[in-house]
Formats: sequence, structure tokens, C-alpha cells
Amino acid sequence: MPSSVLLEVPALADFNKAWAELTDWLSRLDREIKSQRVKVGDLDDINDMIIKQKAILQDLEQRRPQLDELITAAQNLKNKTSNQEARTIITDRIDKIQSQWDEVHGYLQNRRQQLQEMLKDSTQWLEAKQEAEQVLERAKAKLESWKEISYTVDALKKQNTELKQFSKELRQWQINVDVANDLALKLLRDYSADDTRKVQLMTDSVNASWAAINKRVCEREAALESALRMLQQFYLDLEKFLAWLTEAETTANVLQDATHKEKTLEDAKMVRDLMKQWQELQAEIDAHTDIFHNLDENGQKILRSLEGSEDATLLQRRLDNMNLRWSELRKKSLNIRSHLEASTDQWKRLHLSLQELLAWLQLKEDELKQQAPIGGDLPTVQKQNDIHRTFKRELKTKEPVIRSALETVRIFLAEQPVEALEKVCPEPRDLPPEERAHNATKLLQRQADEVRTEWDKLNLQSADWQKKIDDALERLQGLQEAMDELDLKLRQAEAFKGSWQPVGDLLIDSLQDHLEKVKVYRAELVPLKEKVHHVNELAHRLTPPDLQLSQYNLSCVEDLNTRWKALQVAVDERIKQLHEAHRDFGPTSQHFLTTSVQGPWERAISPNKVPYYINHETQTTCWDHPKMTELYQSLADLNNVRFSAYRTAMKLRRLQKALCLDLLSLSAACDALDQHNLKQNDQPMDILQIINCLTTIYDRLEQEHNNLVNVPLCVDMCLNWLLNVYDTGRTGRIRVLSFKTGVVSLCKAHLEDKYRYLFKQVASSTGFCDQRRLGLLLHDSIQIPRQLGEVASFGGSNIEPSVRSCFQFANNKPEIEAALFLDWMRLEPQSMVWLPVLHRVAAAETAKHQAKCNICKECPIIGFRYRSLKHFNYDICQSCFFSGRVAKGHKMHYPMVEYCTPTTSGEDVRDFAKVLKNKFRTKRYFAKHPRMGYLPVQTVLEGDNMETPVTLINFWPVDSAPASSPQLSHDDTHSRIEHYASRLAEMENTNGSYLNDSISPNESIDDEHLLIQHYCQSLNQESPLSQPRSPAQILISLESEERGELERILADLEEENRNLQAEYDRLKQQHEHKGLSPLPSPPEMMPVSPQSPRDAELIAEAKLLRQHKGRLEARMQILEDHNKQLESQLHRLRQLLEQPQADAKVNGTTLSSPSTSLQRSGSSQPMLLRVVGSQTSETMGEDELLSPPQDTSTGLEEVMEQLNNSFPSSRGHNVGSLFHMADDLGRAMETLVTVMTDDKVLE
Repeated sequence: MPSSVLLEVPALADFNKAWAELTDWLSRLDREIKSQRVKVGDLDDINDMIIKQKAILQDLEQRRPQLDELITAAQNLKNKTSNQEARTIITDRIDKIQSQWDEVHGYLQNRRQQLQEMLKDSTQWLEAKQEAEQVLERAKAKLESWKEISYTVDALKKQNTELKQFSKELRQWQINVDVANDLALKLLRDYSADDTRKVQLMTDSVNASWAAINKRVCEREAALESALRMLQQFYLDLEKFLAWLTEAETTANVLQDATHKEKTLEDAKMVRDLMKQWQELQAEIDAHTDIFHNLDENGQKILRSLEGSEDATLLQRRLDNMNLRWSELRKKSLNIRSHLEASTDQWKRLHLSLQELLAWLQLKEDELKQQAPIGGDLPTVQKQNDIHRTFKRELKTKEPVIRSALETVRIFLAEQPVEALEKVCPEPRDLPPEERAHNATKLLQRQADEVRTEWDKLNLQSADWQKKIDDALERLQGLQEAMDELDLKLRQAEAFKGSWQPVGDLLIDSLQDHLEKVKVYRAELVPLKEKVHHVNELAHRLTPPDLQLSQYNLSCVEDLNTRWKALQVAVDERIKQLHEAHRDFGPTSQHFLTTSVQGPWERAISPNKVPYYINHETQTTCWDHPKMTELYQSLADLNNVRFSAYRTAMKLRRLQKALCLDLLSLSAACDALDQHNLKQNDQPMDILQIINCLTTIYDRLEQEHNNLVNVPLCVDMCLNWLLNVYDTGRTGRIRVLSFKTGVVSLCKAHLEDKYRYLFKQVASSTGFCDQRRLGLLLHDSIQIPRQLGEVASFGGSNIEPSVRSCFQFANNKPEIEAALFLDWMRLEPQSMVWLPVLHRVAAAETAKHQAKCNICKECPIIGFRYRSLKHFNYDICQSCFFSGRVAKGHKMHYPMVEYCTPTTSGEDVRDFAKVLKNKFRTKRYFAKHPRMGYLPVQTVLEGDNMETPVTLINFWPVDSAPASSPQLSHDDTHSRIEHYASRLAEMENTNGSYLNDSISPNESIDDEHLLIQHYCQSLNQESPLSQPRSPAQILISLESEERGELERILADLEEENRNLQAEYDRLKQQHEHKGLSPLPSPPEMMPVSPQSPRDAELIAEAKLLRQHKGRLEARMQILEDHNKQLESQLHRLRQLLEQPQADAKVNGTTLSSPSTSLQRSGSSQPMLLRVVGSQTSETMGEDELLSPPQDTSTGLEEVMEQLNNSFPSSRGHNVGSLFHMADDLGRAMETLVTVMTDDKVLE
């Protein structure tokens, strides 16, 4: 609506607002009701939808007054305004909303009527379907009751009559099936906009069953007709065959009589005629062989049907008579042939007969080979089985012929004399008669053996082939049965899958039920997986060369696997969709977190809603998320960081990034906490509350950083971390304060903002906090490093000392306010120092310093930069510093400053002043004035600090020993020896510096500007005579103090030596009182091995004590020699430097010390000054101590060269660079001190 109209008619704004709200509601309602789909044929679903439609209609009617009020208001506005444009707009909007209202109301009325009709039609269809299913069951029962077909006329007629009656019943039942189909078609046609899959599925199932029944009836009818025709034809064929058999027997008898007449065989023409007649008879016998076998098989079937009756006895008698006559006829035929072949040229006929048999055997062997290979499917193998059965029948038929021929040859060779064989043998006549007879016998015998061998071979091959066929049939039948069973199960599973509704159409409250059903369905598919594996295994076994599956079977197996995979994908996709819907629409569910793990892992939930994780490969469970376990394992890489605060901070930084909490602002975290009304900090939170709050947090982060945040994974891992920190027992509850402390500590915010927020959580309504509440906050905070195993470095888990420290800082007030708490936290108390270090680690990640590391030569330095406050231009990168690496000439105890951002010029000048000041400070000064980077908190119940309190506790290496020794009992000899050995090591370490501070005690050493002014005056040409005029005179002024310090050190060492000698004598006396072998004197070597393990330990400890004593004496001697050499060198140096040189004086002015050039305000400082140092305890071997010291003259010559370079003989009237001169002076002093005191020079 135009703004001009709104200005002219102010009441239109309220009208527009009411109109927009009602329009939006109607639009949402319209979309909702039009998206609702009901399952056609499901009465419960339809009734539920009718109830919902009724409720929606009632809601619409309840809003009718709102519409009427809007129409009344519109009419009033139209009456009050004369603006035609406004009146037109109001009229259009009223007409539009009235039309929309009527449309929604009309749709609801029509939908309600449609649902009523659907309910009625569905009820009718279900009743018709039930009747159809009943007739189907009756028909199936009738089919199951059918008996095997009988081969008797009466039985066949009876079965045929029953079949006709059943067919008549089927025609009547067809009406029921047709009614159900018509009603189903009506449902599918009239309600196609709704879910009709159930109707379609059930209708298809009924029709498929009905078609299968009709098919079986047709097959039964055809089988009965075939059996009846066979029965009628059998007796006719039997009579006809018996008649032929009578004629054949007559012919065989006549032919047999003719062959047995005298002198018949002597007549060759007669023999040929008889042989021709025999061949005709044999041809007729071969032609009737199949008829005989068919009659015999059909007769056996009829006998089984007539079992126990007189007809069965009569038929059995006739069949036995037929078999007997058939056998006799074949035998007569063979005898006739044998008799005919027994003529004078019988040898030749036997030879030809054997050749014919060999040719036949070869032919059958080739035929058998052609039957290979085994077919790849069941019908092919069954056909091969039928062919081979006919082949075996031929072998069986031929067997008497072969046996008779072999027997005839045997008899012929046994009965024929040698003279007869000589006449019939075709061998050359020039051979002797005996040899010709022998050759003929050998030939016939060889052919007979070949026939016998080939016959046996053919039978073995046939038996082997039959075995292969039987094995293939068995395996293919097993495969076919498995495939049929799997196909049935898959069709059932696919039918259930087909009944699924789209996830978008499901009700929110039913999501869990559907999810459980799908999971149950997936569990039911597990046996199906075994069936798929079984089918694949059976198919895999049927591989060449034994058996090659046909393409059809391979396609079937592939189709089954494809359907199974598609079913699995569908189930997984369904579960995924339901999980996503649950995540989006189920606020009290954590099922959407299941996707936070991948296979083989699965997320499970314990009874108290605490998640745990199952590894299905190893069959193990654990509380930690797999990614969290990997993260914890990766944190082990940071254990090589020597300083605990940085080690802890770097671990927390990696954890912070993994949980994406580095993207979370404090305001976003507060909004999420307020949204879930988490205000009672003492109240417990259960798992669902934690998940809901974390989901809100990470959903917002996902909107801001879409590619960086995986909501399920982040929620699950953050929940895992919170439980690890605050609920190690997995009770399923943590306090609200603990939740806030964990999330806020790792979120992205300014450090003091975090302090203020956390203090606010434990402060009272007046803004003050007592000791108990502060203790709760510190307790929850210390759990964070405690979970990483780093709590000992921060004062332990006892927070009472920290609370006491805070309130002592506040002058022991009963309550503290936020300002005092912030001031105390700015001191970085030991229990909380890990949090500011975490912020510095985060700030230093992207810092780039234009400097080069003096150890690894990295340039530029990325991350932290550590600048030495002892040496000029000496920088270390964070990798070298954390690993404890140092360059030559630099010690770990030297002070350093840490930068997490690039330095400014002011910071460079300030550091230069400190370096200059530290050049003239001794090791003893740093030992007496250690600077800590945190506020130490001494625990009461958990012992002393875990790390030596020098500089920063978090800079101390993990493997270093504490500085203080524990109180030992004097009754424990071994402990006392260790105690004194530790004292000796401490003395060696403590007495490592020999130079005092060069600045007068009256001057303020801490004031950097006064220190610089003091050194400048010492270099100024116009300085007073009482002050040194050159670096050499500065050295001279230090000589007396150095000598006194060395003498005091020697005295201390001698006193310690006397104490150790007394202790050694006391230990020796104790050994003598206990009856042990006396200890040797210190200079002596160890005697033979001790008498007991305890004696060995005592002697070993005593040996160690002697080594310390020897080292001490050697060090004393070296120091005395070194002192003498130093005096001599200094004397020469004085003589050289005190020579008058007029041109060697240095002109200069006293430097001013502007306060603004060398310091910055604390508010603008990006980091805290971190001075680092440590004390080391070095152990030197006896050989090293006895080695000669280095020549100090070389070192002093270098000092002289540096001094001469610093003060050249010809200079201008002003100093070119005072700081460069001070740098040179510092290096000269450093070299001199190193020559005098450095332990490594002695080594």
C-alpha cells in the first residue's frame, strides 16, 4: 500500500496488519490441508484424517469472528475516508480474503465429504477383498488336496469329474474376485491424489494368486486328458505288440530250424539267404525296441494305480510274459547269428564282427563326448539326463551282443584245431603252418581284447558322465531353490518397501514409530543377507571347468543382487530421511546425531541418554567419539613442548578448533543460553538439554560458516568433551555453571569479557561474590586442564589456595566485586594462567615477525617471537624455544621477552635498555631476583609447586626437577646420601656466577632510564674524575669486588667440602658398627664386590659422594689458578689502558630519558612482558673436571680488540651512535665475564 495513503488514513496500518496475519494463516492452512495425503484402504488412517479435518474446520469456524471484525473494520474505514485509492485497496483486500476464506472452507467441506466417501468405498473394498481371499484359501486348499493322477479308467473319470466340479466353483468364485477388482479400480480412479499403493499392492497380490490357481487347473485338466488317452491306447498298443511278437517268434523259429538242418551251412548260397532273413528279423526287433520300453514304462504306471486289485495281477502277468518273450526272441536272434557264423569261413566272420563292434564302440564314444559339456541351467541338464538315459539304454541293449561275440571268439579259439586255422588264416602261404595259426589266434585275441577294453571304457565314461549329470542336477536344483526362495523374500520385502509413504507426508509424532519400524525391517533383512551370500556362493561354485552357468542363470543371480542392493540403499536412504526429519522436527531427539560417526562405528544411547559408540569390526564399545579419540591421540604430539602452560594452551587451541568454538562469539553463546532459559547455575542439565543448547549454538554457526561447521559432528564432540570434563562417571548430568564455564572458556571473545561474564555467573544480585561461589567457578575452570592431565602444573585440583589468594589480594574482604576480581585475574594466578596463554597462542598463530631465529634461522618468525634481554639482536622462534634449544653463548636462564604480535619501535628501544642493563648484571642477581610470569599460588594439601618458581611456571620444562628438596628422615641412609648429593648439585648450580652488579646499590636498578643515563655518563668525556673514563677503568673498578666475591665462593666451597668429609666419616663409622667391610678412603679404588644388595647400594652411593667431592676439589683448584691468571691479565690491561692518549677521549652529552619514548601505557600494550629463565643442574664427569682449562689470554685479546674497536683513536666532536657503542661495550663485557666465569670454558 502506498505510504501516502497510510499517512492520509492512519487506521489503515492496523487494518493491514490484521489482514496480513489472517491472510498468512489462511495460506499456511491451505498449504497444510492440500499437502495432507491419506492411505486409501486404511480405515484407521482415514478416520484419523477425518478427525483432523473436523478439528481444522472447527478452528476455522472459531476464527470466523476475526474475519467478521476485519470486514466491519474495512467497512468503517471505507465510510470514514474519502480517498478513492484507499477505498479501492480496502475493497480488493476484503474481496481477496473473503474469497480465500470461502476457498479454504469449501475445500475442507469437500475434503470431509470425500473422506467420508473414501471410508465407505474402502470398507466395501476391504469386505470384498476379504471374501476374495477366503475363496482363494478354499481354492488353494482344494489344490493341495489333489492326489497323484491314477492310470485306471474309473479313477481318471472320478478325478476328471472332480476337476470339472472345481472348475464350476471357480467360475462362481470369479465373481467375488471381479467385485474386489472393480471396487479397487474405483478407489484407484476416484482417489488417485491420495496414497493408493496399498490398494494396488493388495489387488495385484489377489490377482496373481487367482491366476496361479487357474493355471494349475488348466495343467491338471491337460494331464488328466493325456493320462486317459494313454490308458485307452495302452491296451491297443499292447495287443498290437504281442501280435507282432507272435509273428516274430514264428519267423525266428522257422529260421532257427532252417539253420540247424544238415548240410545247410555247407551251402554258401543257403547261408547267405538265411543271413539276409536274420538281418530282416533283427531290423524288426530293433524297430520295436522303443515300443517295448514305452509299453513297459506305461504298464508300470498302470500297475501302481491298480495296486492290490485283480486287474493289477492280470496286467502284471501279461507284462512279465511280454518281457520274457521279448528276451527269448532276442536270444534266438543272437543264437541264429552265431550258428550261421559257425561255417567254414567263421574266422573271417568273427573278424568282421569284432571290427563292427569296435566301430560301433568308437561311434558311441564320440557320441558320448558330444554330450559334453554340462549345461548351465536346470532344463538343459535335465535334457542331457534324458539323452544319456537313452544312451545307457542302447548300451544295455548292445551288451548281450558284445558278450555273445566275445564268448563265440573264445569258444572258437578253444575248439578249432590248428589245421583248421591254417586253412582259414589269410597269412602268406610261405609261412610255416604253426606260425600262421599262431598269428590268426593272436589277431582274433587282440581284437577281442580291444572290444572288451573299449566296452569297459565306454561303460566307465558313461557312468562318470552320469555322475557329473547327477551332481550338476543336484547343485543346480539347490541353486534354483535358493534363488526361488530369495526371490520370494525379496518380493515380500519390496512389497513392504512399496507401502512406505514419503517422509514429507508423515506426521511429526509418528516419525519415531516409522523409524523403529524401518529399523525392525532392516533387522529382518539380516537373514536375507545370508541368503544372498548363499546364492552367490552356490553360483560361485558353479564355475568352469566343472560347470558353466548359463547366461540366463547369471542374469538371474545378478538381478537378485541388484534388487538386494537397491533394497539396502532404499532402507539406508529411508533411515537417513527419517533421521533428518527427526533432527529438523524432533526437538527432544538426538537421533540426528547418529550421522556423526561413519562405519564401522555406530552411535548408541545408554538408559540415562548418555551416548556411547560401538565398533562393529572389533566388537567393542567406548564412551569417546572416534574423532575425539583421534584428537586426543594427536594431542600427544604436543607433549614435547617443555613449558606446561604453553603445552596446555596449545592442546586447548587444537581442541577449540576441532569443536569449532573458535567461531563462537560470546554474544551468540549468551543468546543461546538465554534462549534455553539456563539461568539457575546450580541446576543440573541432562543430556537432552545439553544437546538442544549445543544444537542451537551450532545451527547458528552453520548459518554463518556453512562450509566449516558439521552440526551433528560438532554437537556430538562438544557433548563428549563436556562429559569428559565435568561428568567422568557418565551420570548424564552436569551443572549449568559447568556448561557455561566450558563453552565460554573456549569461545571467541576478549579475555576480560570472559572474566566479567564468568564472575557475573557466580556473583549475587548485588554484584558481589563470596569465597564459596568463587570456589565453584575456579573448581569448574580447573577441570579443563585437569582433563588434559595438566592440573599439577597449575597448583593441583585444590582451589582453596587460589580462593585465599584472591581474597588476600582484596584485603580479606568477606566479598569481592568484579573490579577486584579482574585485577586479580590480570596477575594471571597460577590456577588460571592457561586461559590468557590460550589467548596469546591464538593471537600468535598468524603473527609474522621481521626477524631471524638465531637457532633454526627461520625468517620471518611465524608465531611467538622470543627476544633475549641479555644479548643484542638475539631472537628465538617458538619451535626452538618450546623444545629448549639454545644457541652457543646463550643460556636458558637468561631473561627473554615474548611477543605474539610484531614489535613497535617503542618496544625495540625498551628492550634495548633492558639488554644494556642486564649486560652488567650477574647470574647471582638473576638467581636472587627471579621474575615470574604468573601469580604463584601455594597449595596446602597437594605439596609444593610442580615447577621451579622462576619467571613463568608454564615455561619450566616438564622433565626438570623441583628446586627445593623434600625433608628427609635421618634414619634413611640412602635418602641422606641423595639429599647431600642434591645439595652439592645445587651448590654447583648456585655458585655459577661470580660477578656482582656493576651498579651502585644507591642507584635505582629497576629504573631503566637512570640506568641508561648512568652508563652514558660513564662514557661522557666531561664525566667527573670519580667516575670511570673508559671501559677499562670500569673493569678496574670491578676488580676488587670480583676478587672478594671469588674469595667468598672459595670459602663456601671449602666449608662444603669439610661438611661432606664429615658426613663421609660418619657413614664409614656406621658401616664399621654394623659389621660391614670398611669403606675405602676417598682416593682409593673400590675393593671386591659387596656381600649383599644393600651393601652394594650403600657402596655405590658412597662412590657417588666421593665423585662429587673429587669434582669439588678439582673445581676449587681450577678457580684458584684461574683467579691468578685473571689478576695477571688485568694488571697488564691496566698498564696498557692508563697510558696517556689525548686523542682517545670521547666527546658526548648526557642522554635525556623521555618517559614517552621507552614505555607504553598498559592499556595499549598488546601483550604482557614475559621474562623467562631457568636454573639448570649440570653434571660434569671427573675426566672433564681434570682437563686443563682453556688459555684465557686468547679471550682477553679478543676483549681488547673489541674495546679498541669501540673507542677508536680518531673521533669527531660528537658520538655517532651511542647505542652502537653501548652494544659493543656490552659484547666486550660479556666476553670478559664468559672468560672468567663460564662453566663450559672449564669443561
